[in-house]
Amino acid sequence: MKTTTNFSTYKMVQLALFIAIIVLMDVTKLGYIIKPGMSITLLVIPVTVGAIVLGPLQGAALGAVFGLTSFAQCFGADPVGVALLAYNPIGTFIMTMVPRILMGFFTGLIFKALKRIDKTKGISYAVACLAGPALNTVLFLTTMILLFYNTEIIQGVASALGAANPFAFIIAAAGVNALAEIGVCFVVGTALAKTIDIFASRSGYKI
Repeated sequence: MKTTTNFSTYKMVQLALFIAIIVLMDVTKLGYIIKPGMSITLLVIPVTVGAIVLGPLQGAALGAVFGLTSFAQCFGADPVGVALLAYNPIGTFIMTMVPRILMGFFTGLIFKALKRIDKTKGISYAVACLAGPALNTVLFLTTMILLFYNTEIIQGVASALGAANPFAFIIAAAGVNALAEIGVCFVVGTALAKTIDIFASRSGYKI
């Protein structure tokens, strides 16, 4: 049986590893696929898997790292982010940070709640890996609407998307982007979480 200290050290090492993966994906440009108007992010995968493996608080911490990389995109990589940063830096920081922190936290909570009744954890992995990217999209776009919907920048994006109201904007802005993120996270995230769980169990730890 592993001691509590060993287990805490194990989780800290895992957290550091997930943070390193997020940073590496950001630096190598593998984490963001920039498109005109919006972008697809694959950083939801390590945040979601980390929230499943480590728990809600660590998921929130990973979400914060994700948020920082998203905020960094506003300094040149993402045209819409650049425009929003110039218009309202504080609002842009909130928009890029808060939804990602909440996404990591709630994804961890969802998995933690489901695994209590799902002993095989198969459904828990799948639902959490669907919830992570879905929460990211909904929370991010909702925050964007609350802070920036009436600005000329977002109204221009909404007009280009043919969205006449905030709800239509969320649907149109999410579109294929959200489906791609959800699909990839569901397949890759579920497989990774299961693999880590098997390895942890064999090493004397449990998710």
